[in-house]
Amino acid sequence: MELQIKQGDTVLFQGDSITDAGRNKEASADLGRGYALMTAALFAAAYPELQVRFMNRGISGNRAKDLVGRWDADCIELRPDWVSIYIGINDTWRRYDRGDETSAEQFEKEYRQLLTRTKEELGAGIIMVEPFVLPVPEDRKKWREDLDPKIDVVRHLAREFGAKLVPLDGLFAQASTSATPSYWAPDGVHPSPAGHALIAKAWLKAVGAAAAL
Repeated sequence: MELQIKQGDTVLFQGDSITDAGRNKEASADLGRGYALMTAALFAAAYPELQVRFMNRGISGNRAKDLVGRWDADCIELRPDWVSIYIGINDTWRRYDRGDETSAEQFEKEYRQLLTRTKEELGAGIIMVEPFVLPVPEDRKKWREDLDPKIDVVRHLAREFGAKLVPLDGLFAQASTSATPSYWAPDGVHPSPAGHALIAKAWLKAVGAAAAL
């Protein structure tokens, strides 16, 4: 695949704690300590001539509805050329820790709002990162009944909107055949450094950044 990101482009990472990764929210250029930083660093080292700018506006605990609520300030007003969206696990998690369920239909409606606005108001390219969960601890196994329909929503919307898809659920399942699930995500949700590197490599592959791999 030809590299999709062009010279001078701005790439925005959006999502929850996995994207946030402890970034300093007082420093607008801070990318955190996770896959967003790794992705940007590998891309910048491989394509220094392109002078691509990366931004991170992930916020821990966010669900799709939270992104909808802050899309003006944290996306539209930033005028990115590419928007990477990684959301969904908290839409499942809140059902099990607080009894606050987000149906697949509601998730799709909110996600569709984000994609529609991004396309219509920015004309930006979209990269969709699907959520995943691994079976550690044991109670994560029952999350599949809630998360799987949301993963299907992400895949369907990626086709509909012509977005690049980063297929993490299958990727982490495959990786867990070579090392234990906890090696990749100690709590089944938040990636280890190796897990973040796995995401970064899959993201770069999705945009055709072969030289960064």
